[in-house]
Amino acid sequence: MKLTQEKMLNKNLVCLINPLAANERWKRRKRLREELIRRLPGSCLDTPRTKDETVEMTKSVCAQAEVVVAVGGDGTIADVLQGIFEAKRNDQIIFGVVPFGSGNAFRESLGLPRNPFKAIKYLSEGDLLTIDLIQVEDRIAGFASVGSTAAVTGEKLRHSIPGLIGHLLAARKLLFYKRQPKVLELYEGIDEKGGNFDYLQISSKFLDCIIGNTNYFGYSWLVAPQARLDDGYLDITLFEMPPLLYIILFPLIYFGLLQKKLRHFKAKEVVINGPNLDIQYNGEYLGARDSVRIKILPKALKVLGNRRKAARFLIQKEDEQEKPSA
Repeated sequence: MKLTQEKMLNKNLVCLINPLAANERWKRRKRLREELIRRLPGSCLDTPRTKDETVEMTKSVCAQAEVVVAVGGDGTIADVLQGIFEAKRNDQIIFGVVPFGSGNAFRESLGLPRNPFKAIKYLSEGDLLTIDLIQVEDRIAGFASVGSTAAVTGEKLRHSIPGLIGHLLAARKLLFYKRQPKVLELYEGIDEKGGNFDYLQISSKFLDCIIGNTNYFGYSWLVAPQARLDDGYLDITLFEMPPLLYIILFPLIYFGLLQKKLRHFKAKEVVINGPNLDIQYNGEYLGARDSVRIKILPKALKVLGNRRKAARFLIQKEDEQEKPSA
């Protein structure tokens, strides 16, 4: 359902800005900052300095706000989503995104432009989409991974080189990533042959396991082409190959082509057990654990997006979308 500008202007809208996003571009570029604040609707808050502060500030504004907008990258989005859910307002809040970070995977699945000034118009003219989210232990996200890409994320956060260059340098860790035996327990889903199951246990020495309901990693990497934003399932893909072969095949992986040949499952919940599992969610490193539980949160949130561009990642038809209240 398309929102009208008049309806959005009548809503209490708050923009939460990460001042450290995009390698502190918000702090460094005064003119850009002033122009964005001028164009952003509602009130703007750009004081959070840490993840915890962003979560707490989101919780406080959720008491009155009807629309909450995350201005930043995927990490900012994860923190704002966390605050919305901890405030128990996810069924009442409309969520918006203005990309302003080095990683902008979440906005791409919603069909939103990378340019923040172009994305602003969708806060008043966007389509209202009801989407699923995932819960990684106690964290809310759109995507997650267990294995090598999570280890690379952790390595990137340990050094001071930001952006794409930092990710490429951290990717050296992939070459030496050791594959260990793991057991996956899947609940209520669809197996690789299309059959339904209540419970399925599989063993794997995967290099990487991608889990989510959104489709992209940062830098337009179509990592989960078969994921859907609103089908009520986790999308699970196993990359069961040595690191060197993964690197050789990466062009096919980047464009989502190889994934069609890999073991792939849908499930409402998955538990992965194995030694020292590296875990990331929305580009944030959760750490290494011996077990992780991830589950789907169906119809978890109303978001502002571009239905036409996001259509291939949606099950629900336009005329089935819930109409927004005045």
